[in-house]
Amino acid sequence: MPDLPLPTVTVVICAYTTERWDWLLKLLESIRAQTCPPKEVIVVIDHNEELYGRLAGTADDVTVLRNTRPRGLSGARNTALDAVDSGIVAFIDDDAEAAPDWLERLTALYDDPDVLAVGGRVDPLWEVGRPGFFGQELDWIVGCSHRGMPRVACEVRNVIGANMSFRLSVIRQVGGFNLYLGRQGSVPSGCEETEICIRSVVGAPGSRIVYEPAAVVRHHVPANRGTFRYVLARSWSEGVSKARVSHVVGYKRALGPERRYVRTVLLRAFLAGLYDWGRHGKSAGLGRAGAVLTVLVTSTAGYLWGRRLVHVSRRRPRHPAQPWRAVQ
Repeated sequence: MPDLPLPTVTVVICAYTTERWDWLLKLLESIRAQTCPPKEVIVVIDHNEELYGRLAGTADDVTVLRNTRPRGLSGARNTALDAVDSGIVAFIDDDAEAAPDWLERLTALYDDPDVLAVGGRVDPLWEVGRPGFFGQELDWIVGCSHRGMPRVACEVRNVIGANMSFRLSVIRQVGGFNLYLGRQGSVPSGCEETEICIRSVVGAPGSRIVYEPAAVVRHHVPANRGTFRYVLARSWSEGVSKARVSHVVGYKRALGPERRYVRTVLLRAFLAGLYDWGRHGKSAGLGRAGAVLTVLVTSTAGYLWGRRLVHVSRRRPRHPAQPWRAVQ
């Protein structure tokens, strides 16, 4: 029996600020250079008319749309889903660049009908170099793959938002991205990709979400995201977001991998930092250990605060994402 052809792919990019204009143009060039070209590239502009007009007048090979949903990343992604007509939809951030074989690596795993989504590795491109206190275990804070993630393709709970793809039928069936979650402008909230991956698997028993580290994108990290202030803000927001996800999908589904991450990856990083400081006198080691402890405490505090907010406000629906309905 001959192999069935892989489904076509649409690439979706969501953008909200002109400050990333040069990065956005570099990203589009990296998409044009793919060894497996997409059927279409859609860029959704999140309530920024200046950026919309500028891109629409520049990139004639790209479909440029206005976000017709509520402001924020989830709303912009759902706007794109109204326009996609390919079998696979791949999402990449506007401040990232794709390796030439990115789409080829992602789509290769869809030959298995049980695979609902495939995500890839995200490597940081530090604008001013990696800060000494910022260990690779904490790279999730800047939206990248962190130390401790799989080195070969395997099943995971969720993919990373900057580098992920889904079967279009699946993402529509579960109602798209949850508007209650996700980044809004520069506010460092998230976890919408975690929640939609969990909902997708729950709705299709026996299915799988796969992480393919060979599918690589590079993610720009500006200087302000390498500060301790940003680390604190992102850790707090992650805790609050995880509390919201727990309310929607349940505690065990929402926090299982995080508990393993704390017990293994963070613990090793903390002890290694202390060892470097105590045995070799490296101040950076103490800084890394302190950052790990701070992130753990801050994210835990954010989670507890988020749980309190959820309990106080019971008016929110348990499943805020609505069943899929295409805009006519």
